[in-house]
Amino acid sequence: MNLGDPLPEIEIVNAQGDSALLKTYDEAEFLFIFFYPKAETPGCTAQACSLRDAYESLLEVDARVLGVSGDKVSAQQRFKEKRELPYPLISDADGKVMEAFEVPSFLGFAKRQAFLFRDGKLVWKDESASTKTQAQDALNAISEIGLSSNE
Repeated sequence: MNLGDPLPEIEIVNAQGDSALLKTYDEAEFLFIFFYPKAETPGCTAQACSLRDAYESLLEVDARVLGVSGDKVSAQQRFKEKRELPYPLISDADGKVMEAFEVPSFLGFAKRQAFLFRDGKLVWKDESASTKTQAQDALNAISEIGLSSNE
């Protein structure tokens, strides 16, 4: 995906097994979507919990968060509950979301990447997303984008 590209129009499956169009999650000014290889692994847990711990700060800047991995719905649900993640997790067991975002995968495991959309357009991406500083990276990007649009 390139900067300026629209949010892909695809159907997704959340951790509860419900299907929806991805655009239904784009009701805030910013939509932050992060891809991670596998639920409950150390790096993925650090990444997800970084966003959990900063969730209120993200809401304050009108950002919503979605996590995506190739895990099955049941694994996503356990991960969400165990780690008390306040944002939706998307099960991409068939790899269609990874394909739409052009996220590389190996044996169904997504490469760790992050995408920030503003008003439905890609405004920032991180092709080697951090584990421990994922939330701060997102907040920094939102701040920079917000400042540049006020100039």
